[in-house]
Amino acid sequence: MILHCVFLRFKSALQSSDKQALYEEVAALKSVVPGMLEVKYGPNVSPEGLNGGFRDGFVVTFENADARDAYLVHPEHVAVGERIVASTDGGLAGLLIFDLEA
Repeated sequence: MILHCVFLRFKSALQSSDKQALYEEVAALKSVVPGMLEVKYGPNVSPEGLNGGFRDGFVVTFENADARDAYLVHPEHVAVGERIVASTDGGLAGLLIFDLEA
């Protein structure tokens, strides 16, 4: 399995409802991307204060690396990704993506 971890620095003007809509768009990709197993999302709840300004995020669990790779180029993911980048502070600089084998 692959855990695809995406950490976000959303623009300060972005409303909670807008964040929720973006997360729901990511979760909806499960119905069109084979091997996409689970999506969890929400705000950072760590008390450590070491988030580097990344206050929100989501984790997608994939069956394997092939499923993750298909997701990365899937047109619907690309469209959602563009909306996410447009919602972050600094565009791509407002994202941190880290994948783990589980």
